[in-house]
Amino acid sequence: MTDPHGFLRTPRRPVPARPVQERLDDWNEVHAGQAELPLVSEQAGRCMDCGIPFCHSGCPLGNLIPEWNAYARKGDWRAAAERLHATNNFPEFTGRLCPAPCEDACVLSINADPVTIKNVEQAIADQIWARGYAEPLPAGRLSGKAVAVIGSGPAGLAAAQQLTRAGHTVTVYERADRPGGLLRYGIPAFKLDKRHLDRRIDQMGAEGTRFRTGVDVGVDLDARRLVEGHDALVVAVGATGRRELPVPGRTLHGIHQAMDYLTAANRVAQGDRDVPVLTAEGRHVVIIGGGDTGSDCLGTVLRQGAASVVQLDINPEPGAARRDGEPWPVYPKVYRVSHAHEEARERDGADPRSFASATLGFDGDRTGHVRALRLAETEPGNRNPVSGTEHVIPADLVLLALGFFGPERGGGLVRQLGLVLDDRGTYARTDGFEAVTSAPADPPGPVTGPAGPRTGTSGVFVAGDAGRGQSLVVWAIAEGRSAAAATDRYLRGATVLPAPVAPDDRPLAA
Repeated sequence: MTDPHGFLRTPRRPVPARPVQERLDDWNEVHAGQAELPLVSEQAGRCMDCGIPFCHSGCPLGNLIPEWNAYARKGDWRAAAERLHATNNFPEFTGRLCPAPCEDACVLSINADPVTIKNVEQAIADQIWARGYAEPLPAGRLSGKAVAVIGSGPAGLAAAQQLTRAGHTVTVYERADRPGGLLRYGIPAFKLDKRHLDRRIDQMGAEGTRFRTGVDVGVDLDARRLVEGHDALVVAVGATGRRELPVPGRTLHGIHQAMDYLTAANRVAQGDRDVPVLTAEGRHVVIIGGGDTGSDCLGTVLRQGAASVVQLDINPEPGAARRDGEPWPVYPKVYRVSHAHEEARERDGADPRSFASATLGFDGDRTGHVRALRLAETEPGNRNPVSGTEHVIPADLVLLALGFFGPERGGGLVRQLGLVLDDRGTYARTDGFEAVTSAPADPPGPVTGPAGPRTGTSGVFVAGDAGRGQSLVVWAIAEGRSAAAATDRYLRGATVLPAPVAPDDRPLAA
């Protein structure tokens, strides 16, 4: 503890975001990546260096938060960087994208304001690059083993970097034209400037990781060829199967999945197009879904100049305090205001969210384009519409941000590898991250649970949302690291790689 009275004398002061009007006029990061180091060091001094640091358990990566807080307090950014990198391959991602369950698990949050852990993490991550602390770390000796990683999201990248540094020859296969997965095309630039992703990809390339983009394994390339040509295979394709909204009028023009809309906007940010193929400019927009993807859509439509925007959340409005069933240090469901909500409030003078709202259907014009959305209030305690509360709001662009049910069902990956789906619709796996497989079938055999047969392909491991289900970026990185340790153990018989999580760790923060 660098300041035993810091948490008593220093109030919580997060790093301020850029002014709303300034950031609505561009696509730069909300904080523009400019952490105020004196403020961050002062806030790091609020850390109590608890005897039992519950922030560790709140973080799936087990980040050594009190340790790097102490170094940040003293301005020793190299030491802070070493402690942060010891558990996290990509702190520049988590420092920007993670909802910080560690802060809700901070001991201070029992009866006071927690340490600004996320701000401190981002500041250290930015100093890692600004001061040249992110040198490539190629393996000193190659193992002679080859590993294929399918998917280049945070789980696949983490697994690939760990395995490359362990001495294996790793090739990452990505179906998009650039590596990064949803980090590339699903997260808006105002939350994650793609230069952070690009320089990490460059670092991995310098370490020896190979990337093959534009290859949809299971469609363009038979997965069995990867098994034959490699000593192990890591499946990290994410949970990109999108949930649908089966209501009347769904097939009208102007109703789109949120990820298609966000990808179109990111294509412009990447320089692929001058204007997006799908824009909210001048339109009355309705976003259906109250999660992070809905918030990302909100920030995007505001920057594109939507005429109006409403965000529908089928859940009731949460309270400001923890509920009895969510005691500290559990990550609570409380009323939160994202940067996009703050922007909408300032632009339009009101919070854009409508809670406890169920979509009944869509109305269109004679050309088949959506023009209105019919909705109703829901009953307390369930999602049933309340009779007599039906009303109509204008909508000529509707974005479905309903989350993801698991890996996509199309393609040949399941059939070619003999993967088995569990009762949640994700790829079943053992406690060691190894995929549960049956003999490859065409079509696939009957769905069984994790206890299903393991008579098919060996040496196949599953990491991230593909096995866990839709979750957080910090969980994806933790799973990628753990799957890498399991793969290394399979190849060598033992491993020194860290394994921060087990597949069945599913806290409320997920």
